[in-house]
Amino acid sequence: MPAPAPAEEARPAPARKRRRGGARFAGVEDGGAAPLPAPAAAVPELPVAAARGARFAGAAAETETEERPEEGRAGAEDLREAAHLVRTLTRLRREGRSGEAHVLLNEAAYWPAVRFPLLAGEMERAGLAADWATLLWEAAATLPAERLVAAADALTAGGRVEDGEQILRQGVVRPAAEIGHAALALADGTRHRELRALLDACVRMRTPQDAARTAAPDPGRLVPLLLTAARGVSEERHWDVLHALRVAGLAA
Repeated sequence: MPAPAPAEEARPAPARKRRRGGARFAGVEDGGAAPLPAPAAAVPELPVAAARGARFAGAAAETETEERPEEGRAGAEDLREAAHLVRTLTRLRREGRSGEAHVLLNEAAYWPAVRFPLLAGEMERAGLAADWATLLWEAAATLPAERLVAAADALTAGGRVEDGEQILRQGVVRPAAEIGHAALALADGTRHRELRALLDACVRMRTPQDAARTAAPDPGRLVPLLLTAARGVSEERHWDVLHALRVAGLAA
């Protein structure tokens, strides 16, 4: 399970779903007469083969109408949104409106990956390092697998290597079956880059025994993928994971 969120306040109880549109902060900027609504609970389900699920569930059911994670370089709108969020958070913290601030952080965790490095710099310059840590934790705990990898990639490309490694490390500390189902969903969706990054983080961050349990949902498909990821780390890790798979009865 992910490490506890930074202790400024408890995480809000309602589950979340992605918010779309450009008026995220309308309820805050109008003077706060009405509190911002927490996002409604809804997470896309995994395919039937990976039905039980998981915070990685969104890696699976990607319909034609669903947005794909944005790639590329940040644009003017991304810069404006990041600056707007930081100004709003600064004011909410100053006014003691912590609940609304936390809602904004929860929503920002679902922003396009290209905005993560922008948010990191803007929030730290504004003295909101604790809020940045909370946002990172929310992203690691709740983002679908392919979006988690995209966020980590964007942070690394933006010079935030430690932050990118952190969200991957925290993101794979979940029940092994959840990671296995997410890997299957990524494979079914031909999201090979995301699949490699997810399994690489798994075999690096988890013990060989835990990594081996990731293959349980479909050993025939996942064992070769896990072993390939382990070999990419080192020959020693490859043999450790292979041994763990054999002990678990998942490989010959």
